[in-house]
Amino acid sequence: MSAEPAVTPNVVAEHGLTEDEYARILEIVGREPNITELGIFSAMWNEHCSYKSSRVWLKTLPTRAPWVICGPGENAGAVDIGDGQAAVFKMESHNHPSFIEPRQGAATGVGGIMRDVFTMGARPIATMNALRFGAPGHPRTRHLVAGVVGGVGSYGNCVGVPTVGGETTFHGSYDGNNLVNAMCVGLAPADRIFYAAAGVVGAPVVYVGSSTGRDGIHGASMASAGFDEDAGEKRPTVQVGDPFTEKLLLEACLELMATDSIIGIQDMGAAGLTCSSVEMADKGHAGIDLDLDATPRREEGMTAYELMLSESQERMLMAIRPEAEERARAIFEKWELDFAVVGRITDTGRLVVRKDGRVRADLPVKPLSDRAPVYERPWVETPPRAALAPGDAPAPVSTQDALATLMGSPDLCSRRWIWEQYDHLVMGRTAQRPGGDAAVVETPGVEGKGIAITTDCTPRYCEADPAMGGRQAVAEAFRNLTAVGARPLAATDCLNFGNPERPDIMGTFVGAIGGLGEACRALDMPIVSGNVSFYNETDGRAVQPTPTIGAIGLIDDLDFMARIGFGGEGQAIVVIGDTAGHLGASLYLREIAGREDGAPPPVDLGAERRNGDAVRGLIRRGDVAACHDVSDGGLLVALAEMALASGIGFSVDRPAGAPPAHAFWFGEDQARYVVAVDGDGAGVVRGARNAGVAATVLGAAGGDSLTVDGASPISLKTVRDRHESWLPAYMAGPGRATAEDRRWR
Repeated sequence: MSAEPAVTPNVVAEHGLTEDEYARILEIVGREPNITELGIFSAMWNEHCSYKSSRVWLKTLPTRAPWVICGPGENAGAVDIGDGQAAVFKMESHNHPSFIEPRQGAATGVGGIMRDVFTMGARPIATMNALRFGAPGHPRTRHLVAGVVGGVGSYGNCVGVPTVGGETTFHGSYDGNNLVNAMCVGLAPADRIFYAAAGVVGAPVVYVGSSTGRDGIHGASMASAGFDEDAGEKRPTVQVGDPFTEKLLLEACLELMATDSIIGIQDMGAAGLTCSSVEMADKGHAGIDLDLDATPRREEGMTAYELMLSESQERMLMAIRPEAEERARAIFEKWELDFAVVGRITDTGRLVVRKDGRVRADLPVKPLSDRAPVYERPWVETPPRAALAPGDAPAPVSTQDALATLMGSPDLCSRRWIWEQYDHLVMGRTAQRPGGDAAVVETPGVEGKGIAITTDCTPRYCEADPAMGGRQAVAEAFRNLTAVGARPLAATDCLNFGNPERPDIMGTFVGAIGGLGEACRALDMPIVSGNVSFYNETDGRAVQPTPTIGAIGLIDDLDFMARIGFGGEGQAIVVIGDTAGHLGASLYLREIAGREDGAPPPVDLGAERRNGDAVRGLIRRGDVAACHDVSDGGLLVALAEMALASGIGFSVDRPAGAPPAHAFWFGEDQARYVVAVDGDGAGVVRGARNAGVAATVLGAAGGDSLTVDGASPISLKTVRDRHESWLPAYMAGPGRATAEDRRWR
């Protein structure tokens, strides 16, 4: 057997530890650590696991509400939705792995987020994803889209959990670092939520699931550094997933959870056995003694270092009641999964790792978590951009041509090519399919009740003004839930930024956190779970700041769920909210004028709350036949999307005193909704205005064309053809079928 590598300054640096951090380790341990111990500290103290650059700012976010059962700090957040049920949900990133190996990176991201949810005792009922890719013309973009979408679809489809929606955008800042943010929502009995803490001394520590290999070693560390031209050499750090094993693990865990057997349970996610064992012991104020010789393995000759740091997928660690050991073993063996007692909970407060009859690591548990470095990184405020007046942006040749261009652009075209690869109907509870403002899934066990789910962020706003962009991400999630008739409950965040050691990048993070917090407090949407992903950059070029928000809302009665498509001919079309014609940082400016300047639209959180409450009231009273929030592309894009969803056209006109046509129709002012109502709409307008909410009748639904301001109509078929054709044509282009794609067909 070869000797363990010596711990030298170069080895310390290769583990992502600074000189000061290593000095702190020496102080904690009281001696030089061996290579396994160094690996354990490296795993626990890297950015991905310790949040050392973000923790001081994350503490400023609101996390509590009367309906919150469990906030940040566990595998996922949980909120009470009544009827003895809890919704358990979280969003996480799998960005770096998905750039290196797009199919496996995305697939294991989906698998990991589902495990976070069912570790809490919840059966997953839906997943979503927020995907950001580079410019369509970049040579890797098509390959990454194909791989990521294939990975998301294959994993979710095989496990049998519907992928019900999400978002996909393109921008050159993601050329060297695409983003894959995965969200999962599950349901659990509100009085049977499972946690990680394992504090019963003598309790057996059990490893269940798949066996351990060398895949994914240093995956969390890789996610805590930027890319350079050698990014492809990091391929061995990407985990390999098996959705069929995940399905077995899900069922076995839920079966055991139905008994009184589990003391604490933790997913073996980032840093594998290291993080799971330390977190269980730390939260239980205990110690843990591990015997790695008992660990199920699929490769020969694995060292203690490799076994502790492997990120092989579909694995769980749990502490169970001693008398339940044989019952638990029988359940996991029935599901043909590995089951092994690999340790015991102790009263020593130490992590002891044994292999081949020798102690390979002996470390205090508390400092691994509590004494991880916390940095208040220097930061500089993002310089404000000048606001654009409506006249500062050029008017198009025609409003109709501009609409057709926008509807066929990469960020606004139909995502059908993507979501048709996902099984969004499995389980039979999908009440609202992809393509609307929010997905809706009927809750099992309570007929007619639904959970609405959305993911939202507008990175170009965050780049222009991080605080306003953070506000807008939450506000748009609030609007999307409201637009289907749901009462917003809570949010999860996935905060994607560049290198936090750069003051300008840290400034965007600080600004975005401030905006998120303001909006969550104003809109009563606490953040109950989440993830920070730093170092999303290549050769020093960072992605646009992308603080993605995932949110859920509750629909008490699905008979009053609103949909995006017009409900019939002759319905009045009413816009709720004020339109000033804000074109700064808009898609109109980028796609029509070829510019990306200007301040983003201001977000008035008071107006968001008033307008949203008013719209939900209209939906609950049955006064609204269709509803859609106004966001990317502005008012006319929202109207066109409603027409496409229903197959019914419209005729609309600007009201007197409105901004110029291009600003009125394509400006991205916030806090707005379009509703379709029976009759002339006068009653809805009067009621809204009495509540202090702006409302204006724009026209009526009808016909098979779109008429704007009395100009020549554009046929709905023309708009549909432009909208539906871009993505399939792009993906059918040259270079899509890489060797990896062919291997997975």
